[in-house]
Amino acid sequence: MNLILYILIFIIGTLFGSFYTLSVHRIPKRQDIVHTHSYCPNCNHKLGFLDLIPVLSYIFLGGKCRYCKEKIRPRYLILELLSGILFLGMALVMNLKIETLTIAKITEYCFMVLYLTFIILIAGIDKENRKIDKLVSAYGIVISIMYMLYLYIVGQTNIYRYGIYLVTYIIVLIFDTITLKKYAKNSYAIGILLMIITMVIFTNEYVTVNAIIYTLLSILLYILITKIVQNKKRKKSQEPITNQLSIGFYLGLFNVLMLTLVLFIMNYKRI
Repeated sequence: MNLILYILIFIIGTLFGSFYTLSVHRIPKRQDIVHTHSYCPNCNHKLGFLDLIPVLSYIFLGGKCRYCKEKIRPRYLILELLSGILFLGMALVMNLKIETLTIAKITEYCFMVLYLTFIILIAGIDKENRKIDKLVSAYGIVISIMYMLYLYIVGQTNIYRYGIYLVTYIIVLIFDTITLKKYAKNSYAIGILLMIITMVIFTNEYVTVNAIIYTLLSILLYILITKIVQNKKRKKSQEPITNQLSIGFYLGLFNVLMLTLVLFIMNYKRI
């Protein structure tokens, strides 16, 4: 029975992966992600049901559009597979089994899915556009408040700790509003700060701090390698290297990796 459950979770993960690829493409363009039918970005032909089956459609169509024969970027297949694996892996490290299924367990997993959706969208959009999207940040704040209310209702934690983060949200948002009104621009730094607050609420301070440390180390390594390459080619970029880095992408990546590792260790100790 557990095998059937895990297969189902993997399939659901691939479906979410398909949604993520669509959202990462459409959200920055402010296109509808719910009602507008999926279409080929090359020929704009509406895609049918057989064209939208995660993983399988890509394989059976040979990685090409059924209508214009244009090659489909492999990232669609990769993200769908990784999303399925991530959903399955998270279920395993959270010890989600038929015999252990409870309303509380299912609720915690659903919150984790909502959080993973936030992280993947933030990281994906940042990787493509180097931008922390405000709509996705707002989604993160909403699910964070929902999660804090849930924790308060079930009485599993000290609500005052999360109250501090809620106040921090408010302060940052007020500052962001003032900055936006004064300078009429989107602050990347404020977007990163809101992302970090959401990360702390869902994955605790330990996981978040480690994610930040590994992100900083990755940035330093990237800057070092870039400078070495530029010096060899005797070419310097007009734009600062830090402005080329998708910090949100690396934060999201290391946050998920650290969270998975910590949950795995905790589950292993219980065994």
